Amino acid sequence: MPLLLLPLLVAALVLLWLLLWPFALWQRYRMGRARRRAVAWVAGLNAWMLLVSACVFLLGAWLTGHWVEAALAHATAGVALGVLLGCIGLLLTRFEATPQGLYYTPNRWLVLALTLVVAVRIAYGLYRMEQAWVSDAHGVWLSQQGSVLAVGGVLLGHYLAYAWGLRSRLRRAA
Repeated sequence: MPLLLLPLLVAALVLLWLLLWPFALWQRYRMGRARRRAVAWVAGLNAWMLLVSACVFLLGAWLTGHWVEAALAHATAGVALGVLLGCIGLLLTRFEATPQGLYYTPNRWLVLALTLVVAVRIAYGLYRMEQAWVSDAHGVWLSQQGSVLAVGGVLLGHYLAYAWGLRSRLRRAA
């Protein structure tokens, strides 16, 4: 009898995810544009960990190239575009030097744009998954998912450039 409830549980979890998804995106935007205190050791650790993450991401994209067409090319292009956006984001960030330390506020329009990119890519992925389900083209659907790596690369590249720029800004201020 409990095994019969498993599909119901899965459906309930999917429904819960769909209901909470707008709230999660709103929180991502709200926290992304908040004023923060820049702490040197946190910025340094974040920069180095993002560099490791980018290397692992590109290695994973290379390995994924076996199943997904041009996976490494999509991932690399996404990281390059993200680094460019991160540099632009640093130029648009408002920095405030106070007696308590350096504070920064990211540009709200860039944060909104990145949040919308995530939302659109998730919605597009769900749409493509539904189309593949209807047409029974599961293998073709998987091989055409390079844009997932591109969007991930954009986000990772943005935060990588932003973290290294923030680290550099803190070192100059010290």
